[in-house]
Amino acid sequence: MESWFDFDKRIFKHFSYLLILQLIPLFVISSYLVYEINPHLYNKQMIYYFIAAIVFFVSAFIPWRRIIWWFVPIFYVANLGLLIAVEFIGKSILGAKRWIEIPGIGVTIQPSEFIKVAVIMMLGYLISRKPPDEKGYGLLDFIKLSIVIIIPFIIIAKEPDLGTALVLLIAGYGILFIVGINWKIWVTLAILAGAGAPLVYEYGLKPYQKTRIQDALNKPSYQVRQALIAIGSGGLEGKSKKEATQTQLKFLPVSSTDFIFAYLGERFGFKGMLTVIGLYILLIFNLLYISAKYANDYLIKTFASGLAFLLFVYMGVNIYMIIGMAPVVGLPLPMFSHGGTSFIIFAVIFGILQNLIAFKDYSRYTSDSKIIMQTKDFH
Repeated sequence: MESWFDFDKRIFKHFSYLLILQLIPLFVISSYLVYEINPHLYNKQMIYYFIAAIVFFVSAFIPWRRIIWWFVPIFYVANLGLLIAVEFIGKSILGAKRWIEIPGIGVTIQPSEFIKVAVIMMLGYLISRKPPDEKGYGLLDFIKLSIVIIIPFIIIAKEPDLGTALVLLIAGYGILFIVGINWKIWVTLAILAGAGAPLVYEYGLKPYQKTRIQDALNKPSYQVRQALIAIGSGGLEGKSKKEATQTQLKFLPVSSTDFIFAYLGERFGFKGMLTVIGLYILLIFNLLYISAKYANDYLIKTFASGLAFLLFVYMGVNIYMIIGMAPVVGLPLPMFSHGGTSFIIFAVIFGILQNLIAFKDYSRYTSDSKIIMQTKDFH
């Protein structure tokens, strides 16, 4: 039986260190901006970083390939249970019922954040058990995998939290696109989506959601106007902290969370915004490269592509929202905006991915495989 020391050596040997290095500049720029906005929030940010680091290493050291067959179905069903529980015992904040309060300690959790991990894990588990053939998955397998995505999507959209629900939907189907689905299914879906969009808008959206879409298409909302003023005043090079009046005089709302990209534009100008977008693009391309590199390992492929799509959708929607080209939804800039839950969830996914990469040849190290090898040698 292998020792913990051997386990440690192997996991550190095969870590994708480039992924970790790519995150550091984002953390540094984000921390600097949050400190300027509010030193108290900066202190909280450091606590979130510390918790996220612990969560990352715990996730990286759990033997996922050994426990995935029983853990993932239970974890997925438990998360669905929490999402359903929100309807009955959830806590409403600003008109939306998305949180469950843990009795006695006053801490709230948002199950819609945890379900992202559960859906990616469940897809990875099902895909690795039955990989697609050369032409991709057929209709029956596509429907089975779609159910994993659509059930939580419907529950989250009902909270209402359409932003998170759409992120889950796009990331889930993004994974299926990378893994391989028969092209005829995608064409059919595209036609159905185009034909059904007007009906969804008319009967599926709430009045405030329609208002946000109208604002994005016509006159920007107050928040977006202030964000555009901040970005415009930053120009090419940006302004000093004292001159960044949009943020310092509190004209720019939620400047440390959903609208932190606007403060980045005010402080560091177009060059600063382009730098951060470039860092995200390089990170996303690296994740897609990892997905392609380990094409035959469907657990790595699922997690790497799922993480890439999550980052892409969060980043794209947040930036488009700030410049008035998308409706205002509560989606943070991933691992950049001030906040705890979303940051920790990304730390979990990164940790699991690092573990899967480190133990991509795990079967050859298990005691069962050694017994089988010895039996073969004996015969």
